[in-house]
Amino acid sequence: MKFRSQHIIILISGVVVGIMMSIGSGAMATKETMDAPIPLEELRAFTDAYARIKNDYVEEVDDKSLLENAIRGMLTGLDPHSSYLNAEEFKDLQIGTSGEFGGLGIEVGMESGFVKVISPIDDTPAQRAGVQAGDLIIRLDEKPVKGMSLNDAVKVMRGKPGTVLTLTIIREGEEKPLKISITRAVIQVKSVKSRMLEERFGYVRITQFQTHTAEALGKAVDKLKKEAGAPLKGLVLDLRNNPGGVLGASVDVSDAFLESGLVVYTEGRVQDSRLRFSAKPGDLIDGAPLVVLINGGSASASEIVSGALQDHHRAIIMGTKSFGKGSVQTIMPARGGSAVKLTTARYFTPSGRSIQAEGITPDIEVESAKLSRNEKSAVGTIKEKDLARHLSNGENDKNVDKKKLDKNGDNDLAAKDYQLFEALSLLKGLSIAQQMSKN
Repeated sequence: MKFRSQHIIILISGVVVGIMMSIGSGAMATKETMDAPIPLEELRAFTDAYARIKNDYVEEVDDKSLLENAIRGMLTGLDPHSSYLNAEEFKDLQIGTSGEFGGLGIEVGMESGFVKVISPIDDTPAQRAGVQAGDLIIRLDEKPVKGMSLNDAVKVMRGKPGTVLTLTIIREGEEKPLKISITRAVIQVKSVKSRMLEERFGYVRITQFQTHTAEALGKAVDKLKKEAGAPLKGLVLDLRNNPGGVLGASVDVSDAFLESGLVVYTEGRVQDSRLRFSAKPGDLIDGAPLVVLINGGSASASEIVSGALQDHHRAIIMGTKSFGKGSVQTIMPARGGSAVKLTTARYFTPSGRSIQAEGITPDIEVESAKLSRNEKSAVGTIKEKDLARHLSNGENDKNVDKKKLDKNGDNDLAAKDYQLFEALSLLKGLSIAQQMSKN
């Protein structure tokens, strides 16, 4: 497995309720900004407003609160992802990067003044309660979300494990708002999960991109190879509802399947925000076919991986269009233990595509669907084995492995996860084509 050391960890995800973000560093002032003329008229307007609030507001407000709110407003007015973090919020962020935190288990952003669910996190109270990507949260218990900042809403959603919060949600396709009650919990995020789909066809799901995700991916694939007893014929990499995470992890995961070439690059106004990342030799599955699953909940780091593998023609991207978050946030520690989360760059795929507000379009679009078996179609069907005096197949029927013949019931992947079923079917075809090309 290939790994690289990262001196600066850069955030490319949104806000997780009970926070999961990443930390960057560095003062990024340039000579150009320092030499810019001071906007005296605008500063006078600010000080006038400040004085009015201090003197005339209905309640007395201390200077610290006023200035902190001014900074918050300055940042939240820029874009949905820039924000001010006070000392407590910054501490929560640092704890969150360990992969264990308290809350509901959803990645959120702001849209039209409401909290939008980017993605529920696997195996969390929010996912089990039925929260879906794209949901708009309009009330937290009885508190309207309209008028709250994202940080204020996140504070309400956090709480003591075991306590209940009721979300009022607007969902596309539903005639009226839904009310979903969720019991808060300490959430332990397992970044990588894996299993064998069929003989020598593996499945790996990445739920979030954390610092050690690439290392966990390597261990998961090694385990699948040992279970198969031979090299894998193909792999499905599931990035559906993966909201992103650490930039370095997404680069390393892309690198795991690429032998060479550019993985991703970022462009911003200052030199520190202009970065390029390239792959090193070595392919984790030795060139075996790879299918990547994405959907509308796949954001930022997921889009970096999908875009890199798509541009290098290393994987077939399947599913639905991704979220479209192509901006980079850097966490800059400030005075008094606080920090500024500031959008500093956009990231681009190897071919120069910007994902911002566009997303990754899959090579093969497959909507999520629920299938049911048509039992009536099998009624009255006569096969050779049903005919009187039919010939045996030359083997003892008792030695036939019934489990291998019967792939219905609990093993019916098409009914459980149609997109994954389609990915596996494609993987089999790619594997056959690859084998034929070698012969």
